[in-house]
Amino acid sequence: MARGFKEHATWSPYENNGGTCVAIAGLDYCIVAADTRLSLGYSILTRGHSKLFKLSDTAVMASSGFQADVRTLQKNLEARQKGYYHQHGKPMSCPGMAQLLSNTLYYKRFFPYYSFNVLGGLDTEGKGCVYTYDAVGSYERTGYSTQGSGAELIMPILDNQLKSASPLLYPPRETATPLTEQEALEIVKDTFASATERQIYTGDGLEIVVINKDGIHKEYLDLKKD
Repeated sequence: MARGFKEHATWSPYENNGGTCVAIAGLDYCIVAADTRLSLGYSILTRGHSKLFKLSDTAVMASSGFQADVRTLQKNLEARQKGYYHQHGKPMSCPGMAQLLSNTLYYKRFFPYYSFNVLGGLDTEGKGCVYTYDAVGSYERTGYSTQGSGAELIMPILDNQLKSASPLLYPPRETATPLTEQEALEIVKDTFASATERQIYTGDGLEIVVINKDGIHKEYLDLKKD
């Protein structure tokens, strides 16, 4: 009886499959990136799992955490986006999608989606925007963000390199980085290369999505595979 109780007490409905996500907002662009390693403990389940999900032509979500919950969340948002499109005849804006994601996560707050998300894209004025979330839907618009197992390694680099104003300043200032798209892209690549050397749950490949006035463009970069 005691043994059975102990086994039951240590069971968890969640698993953390690792991975790292980054998003950077520029004056007229947004970069969203994530590695492709999916792992469990010391086992690599696959080296080619995409953590990026296109919600519209101006919004892309990157998610780490429990991938079963992430996939359920993606399907839920996709259905809500399609319903909005059929009702209003236009896709939801990136700020609207950010609010929808917050509401969806908060609705599940008593048994939350074990997912840690960043949403990036262009707002209604064509400016880059990044929204960062906790597991129960609390969110804010920032100039950049990172989530996942390598976030503690990457965030200090972003703080040092991107020169964005803090969203806590009053009066509010522009949070988008003044760096060019190419400069921000190189920083993203460098941060993932660094995190991969020091963190076992991040690696294998790097998917990068760049969103600007010309549409969505994808890049892929090989990362360390051990």
